[in-house]
Amino acid sequence: MSRTTLRGMTTALRVGLLGCGNVGGALAHLLVDDAERIAARTGIELQLAAVAVRSLSRERDAPIPPGVLTTDAGAVVSDPDVDVVVEVIGGIEPARTLILTALKGGKPVVTANKELLANCGSELFEAASTAGVDLLFEAAVAGAIPLIRPLRESLAGERIQRVMGIVNGTTNFILTRMSEAGASYHDALAEAQSLGYAERDPTADVEGFDAAAKAAILANVAFGARVVAGDVYREGISAITPQDIAVAHKLGYTVKLLAVVEHSDETADAAEAVAVRVHPAMVPSTHPLASVRDSFNAVFVEGDAVGQLMFLGRGAGGMPTASAVLGDLLDAAHDLTTGGLGRTVTLRRTTIRPIDDLRSAYYLTLEVADRPGVLHAVSGVLGKHQVSIQLMEQEGLSAVYAHGYSSGGPSPGSGAGSGEGIGGGESGARLVFVTHPAYERDVQACLGELRHLDVVHQIGGLLRVIGP
Repeated sequence: MSRTTLRGMTTALRVGLLGCGNVGGALAHLLVDDAERIAARTGIELQLAAVAVRSLSRERDAPIPPGVLTTDAGAVVSDPDVDVVVEVIGGIEPARTLILTALKGGKPVVTANKELLANCGSELFEAASTAGVDLLFEAAVAGAIPLIRPLRESLAGERIQRVMGIVNGTTNFILTRMSEAGASYHDALAEAQSLGYAERDPTADVEGFDAAAKAAILANVAFGARVVAGDVYREGISAITPQDIAVAHKLGYTVKLLAVVEHSDETADAAEAVAVRVHPAMVPSTHPLASVRDSFNAVFVEGDAVGQLMFLGRGAGGMPTASAVLGDLLDAAHDLTTGGLGRTVTLRRTTIRPIDDLRSAYYLTLEVADRPGVLHAVSGVLGKHQVSIQLMEQEGLSAVYAHGYSSGGPSPGSGAGSGEGIGGGESGARLVFVTHPAYERDVQACLGELRHLDVVHQIGGLLRVIGP
C-alpha cells in the first residue's frame, strides 16, 4: 500500500472516492479545505487519490485535485495505490460489486448507501469480516447524527428494547409545516421540494421507503437481526390531513413518521423475534420526539441498563452527511495503520413479528350518517372485536366523552347511546375515537366490518398512538 509517514507521526493514506455528487462533493471540500486541521488533530493525512464519476465534462464545485477524476470506478477500487474506498454513488449496482471488490482486495470501505445495506447488508458484512477490514456506514441512517457507532460499540453489551425515531427529514419537514402553519399535505410537499428537501418524485420519502431501509439497518445493528427492507411494515404520510393533525393537537399529541425496531414480547424468547415497522403515529406532546422540527432527525433508544437515550441532529444534506462519512473514514484509516479492526456486525436469522401482532392504542375517524342508532351500531362493532374506546369526540358539537368509555356499553350523555342528534343535520357527522390498547389484527377486522355498515360513509384516518 502507499502509506507513508510524514512530518514525524503523521500517516498519509490515499482515498478512492466513488461518486462526487452532493455528498461526495461535500466530502472533497472537507478533505481538501480542512486537510491541515484534520492531520494536526488525528495524525492522519487523507489524500484524495482518485474520484470516479459518470461524466468528466460536468462542472463541479468540489475542489478536486488535477488528474484524479476518472469514469472507471472498477479501476479505483482495484488500484493498489488506493488505501481506503468511500462509496457515495447509491443504488444496488454497481455499488455492491465495487464494494465487494474493495473488501476482497483488503481495502476498508466507508459507505452512505442505505438502499444497498438494507438489501445486501448480510453479504457485505460477511465479506468485510472474512477480509478482516472495516465496513463503516455511519452516514447511511441519520446523516450527521452519531448513531451507528454508539449502537455498535458503546451499547454493544446493552440489552436494547426499542429503537424508535424520526429518520427522514423530508417527511418531518412536511408534517412540521402542516402542524405549525396549517398547510395541506400538497402545499407542504411543494414547499419541501422548492427548498430542496424533497425530490421531484418524492415517493421514496413520503411513502416511507427511505425510512424502511433505515429501519432495517437499525435492526441489523441494534439487535443483530437479519432484516432486509422488504421485511419492514411500511406506511407513508400522504393520507395525513390537516384535520388529523388538528385533532391530535387537541388531544395532546403530535403526528410524526416513525421508524420503530423493538424486541417482541409475544414469544417465549424475546431475543429471537423483532418487530420492525415504519408508519405515522401520534406521539404525546411531552415526548422528546414531539419537539423535533423541520428537517431534523432524532432517534430514541431504550435499554435495560441505560434507560432512555436520544440522538438529535441534521439527518440529511451534503455537508452533514459528509461529516459522518469523514468520521468513518478516519476510523478506517486508524484501524488500517494500526492493524486494528472495528467491531463487526454479525447477523442471525430472526423471526419478524407481523404487524398483526402489534398491540397499541389507535386513533380512528369515521364519517357517519346523521340518524338514530349510529353510535350504537359503531360501538357494537368495536366491542365485538375487543376494541375498547378510551375517548370519543363528535366533530361539530365538540363533545368529548370521558376516558374509560367501553365499546358497546352505555354511552355518556342523554341520547348519545342511540346516536340521536349526531351531527345536528342531514350532512352527517365525523366521529373521532382513541382506543385503549388493542391488537392490530382486531382493529383491522373491526375496520373491515365497519366498511360494510350502511351508516358509515367513510373511514378516515387510522394512526397508532405511542405511549408516554
